[in-house]
Amino acid sequence: MIDLKKFREVLESRKLELIELTESSKSMTRPVALDQSIGRVTRIDAIQEQQMALASERRRFQELRRIEAALGRIDSRDYGYCVVCEEEISLKRLELDPAYPTCVQCAGGGVE
Repeated sequence: MIDLKKFREVLESRKLELIELTESSKSMTRPVALDQSIGRVTRIDAIQEQQMALASERRRFQELRRIEAALGRIDSRDYGYCVVCEEEISLKRLELDPAYPTCVQCAGGGVE
């Protein structure tokens, strides 16, 4: 049996962590100023850092969406069941990532 309270706490904790990370990295995603005094190489480095920060922000946003969906499944009592085949998701899989929406078979595309 799945301990919904435990998984809710884990998901809520990760959600807060991601929100805090997003807030703390906002300055890194701002556009790079075309300040002529910093030099071309430094500007390229700043643009690369900005792009890496934006990619990290996109990944955090996707994870937040998965967490929100998992919390919604907890609220609707559908948590722990595959959204594709509706079979139970193994406890080990949920412990690895509590936001997984699918069982191993459906995640691999091997639905029969």
